[in-house]
Formats: sequence, C-alpha cells, structure tokens
Amino acid sequence: MKRTYSKIYRILHWAIAISFSFLLMTIFLRLTWMEKEHMADIIGSFLNENGQVLSQDQLIVLAKQIRKPMWEWHIYTGYVLVGLFSLRFLLPLFGKMKIQNPLERNLSAKEKFQKWTYIFFYIGVVTSLITGLLIEFGPKSWKEITEEIHELSIYYLVAYIIIHISGVLIAEFTNQKGILSRIVSGKSISNKK
Repeated sequence: MKRTYSKIYRILHWAIAISFSFLLMTIFLRLTWMEKEHMADIIGSFLNENGQVLSQDQLIVLAKQIRKPMWEWHIYTGYVLVGLFSLRFLLPLFGKMKIQNPLERNLSAKEKFQKWTYIFFYIGVVTSLITGLLIEFGPKSWKEITEEIHELSIYYLVAYIIIHISGVLIAEFTNQKGILSRIVSGKSISNKK
C-alpha cells in the first residue's frame, strides 16, 4: 500500500526541512568561514596592511559583531521550529497526524527501525529546542551546560538527515516508487494526468 501525505503533513514536513537546512547553514558558517578567530585574522591582516592595529581581543569582538545578525537568524529559526514542532505534537490530539509507535504489533524489522528513528529524532529535536530556549531565557548558571548539550545536537541532526534521505532514496528506487512526488504534491507521478 502506498502511503499518502495530507496537505498539512507536507507543509509541516517541508517547513521543518527548510528550517533545519537554514539552521545547519548558520552552524556551518559559524564553524568555518565566519568562525570568530578566522574572521579576526582576516580583519587584522586587512587593518595591518592599511596601517591600523587592533588587539586580538578587539578583533574577536569585531568579528562577533559582524556575524551577530546571522546568529540572530539562527535563534529566530529556532523559535519557528519550536512553533512547528509544537504543532506537530498537537495535531495527533485532533486526529490529523500520528506519532510513530515502534511498539505496534506486526511491524517488520524495517518498519520498527523507521519508527524508532523518528522517536530518537523527536527526542533529539525536543532536547535541542529546550536547550536553545534555556540558553536564551534560562538561568545564567545553566548556560554553559545547556550550550554544550545544544551544540551536540548537530551530530544527531546530520545523522538523521543522512539516514532519512538515504531511506527515502532507497524506497523511491525499490518498493515505494513515487514517494518523492507524494511528499511534494500529495500524488504519485503516475496518478497525474
């Protein structure tokens, strides 16, 4: 049986996917090209070539100021994800979307793996969102530990994305042809006229 995806499911799926992609982009930039010490070195070299000098501490402060607007968008996108996942967890109460249950009877090993993957993903997301909110609004004494936990979230997210995309591609090219078109349009390509 080919699974169909409701409009609300598809909108929520793609809104979450786009939000996570944007978050990953901000993390990637912060860890690479816009890493504060790397940026400080670039700024310092430019200033030195033009006969101006700032201390390393001043250069770091300047680098942080340059990347601050990008990081604010990371935070705003986190708020969007809090809303999207709140909606995701509220919809089952209205019969609109189910929460995955890996303990259902008569599931194949593959189906159990898929459902457990979703459960671990949701646990990771909830942990990331709660720690993100605690970084912003929680007690200052918790900031260091919540930042450490929050930063670890990149690992589960990247792992999940790889597993998810691999699984979808395997399904598309084996026993669930049309899964990509169904998650985009709600219909299989073969169903379109």
